[in-house]
Amino acid sequence: MYQINFNHPEYIHFIGIGGISMSGLAEILLDRGFRVSGSDMKESEITKHLESKGAVIMIGQRAENVRPDMKAVVYTAAIHPDNPEYQAVQAAGIPMLTRAQLLGQLMKNYHEAVAISGTHGKTTTTSMLTEILLKAGKDPTISVGGMLDSIGGNVRVGQSDCFVTEACEYTNSFLSFYPTTAAVLNIKEDHMDFFKDIGDIRHSFRQFMELVPASGYVVISDEIENLEELTAGLCCRVIRFGQKLSSRFHAAEVSYDRDGCPSFTLTDTESGQNHPIGRITLHVPGAHNLNDALAASALAIMLGVPFEAIREGLRSFHGAHRRFEHKGDVAGITIIDDYAHHPDEIRASLAAARRCSFRELWCVFQPHTYSRTKAFLEGFADALAGADHVILADIYPARETDTLGVSSEDIHRLLKEKGVDSYYLPTFDEIEKFVLTTCQPGDMLITMGAGDVVNVGENLLKR
Repeated sequence: MYQINFNHPEYIHFIGIGGISMSGLAEILLDRGFRVSGSDMKESEITKHLESKGAVIMIGQRAENVRPDMKAVVYTAAIHPDNPEYQAVQAAGIPMLTRAQLLGQLMKNYHEAVAISGTHGKTTTTSMLTEILLKAGKDPTISVGGMLDSIGGNVRVGQSDCFVTEACEYTNSFLSFYPTTAAVLNIKEDHMDFFKDIGDIRHSFRQFMELVPASGYVVISDEIENLEELTAGLCCRVIRFGQKLSSRFHAAEVSYDRDGCPSFTLTDTESGQNHPIGRITLHVPGAHNLNDALAASALAIMLGVPFEAIREGLRSFHGAHRRFEHKGDVAGITIIDDYAHHPDEIRASLAAARRCSFRELWCVFQPHTYSRTKAFLEGFADALAGADHVILADIYPARETDTLGVSSEDIHRLLKEKGVDSYYLPTFDEIEKFVLTTCQPGDMLITMGAGDVVNVGENLLKR
């Protein structure tokens, strides 16, 4: 594998540079003085930002984008061998790295390299830890899978020896990492186009935890099934968080305000007693955010951060973009956008919404990928039944083509069988018109999914 020397900048090209993680890595290289170019299928705010930082951006992926003076090319999991740009790189004999391999090489440069994994909650927990570390004056370098206002985007280049990143299990990407501290928030079935079953997923997370050296820590949720089996024999120290008696860090005296935002007393049981560390108040709703805050707090304590910085960091966190994000109000309807695209995430987001004040709850859901829709048809219907009304858009294909014979109409049918008020409206234009004529003042409308369903709410707010 080609090894990048981060102290000797050279020319690196990215295929798929507009992706949230790829763009972050490209920006880190630009900050280190590298010459960077990249291609993407369409222009975006991300590509424009990279251009402003000095990157050369090409719209469209084609063979002529490849130059002989490129020292290495980085590509994403969405780029397949039949991609013309990928083929041209191979034909030219230019070394190639996956996104994960580049991220792993970058991690080697930091004394404290924190990798946050889990089927869901990675972006929120990474963002929460970012706020904490900033309050503590740690000056970290951050790579997060969402846009965070406090760092002005999805990446922050610090000058300290601390690096924090998300660690995604898809295609076993996180097995290319070199963490000194790792977090495992949860382990659920997902990405079934790659993994065989839950046993296969658990095996990958075990391999990920084995990457942490004996001097490091794994911070892990006590809610994960058969946890002892998963962590037995690890050389590093295992720190549990959750609501069980076996959890070292847990939340006591939990309460919620009228907007569904929790407050709790962070408690440490290391001494064998429930030792209260201090009171924490969040400004993001839902029990899932409380759980992510527990993980971020545990990580921060392991990194030597004082409690006051933890309290202030979490108090100042108002969510990453697309994580239960309040977009605005139109005709008396509150518009929320959320990235949830797994049944557990949908269930958690709708439960958080239920703690808020509204007349009726509407959910516009855009399933993400055909394989995920096929794998979780029943799960999607069960989770979406938590809304009063559901509107289904067509599936967002992402990296896939329709070969599985599944559609949003299948979820619609299951919801109708459950007695849920459900509608299938394939296009955003149809959905927007329906919302404006059907929703009532005082209703809450959540646009939900990992694709481009966010545009529905944004278009409504422009009308």
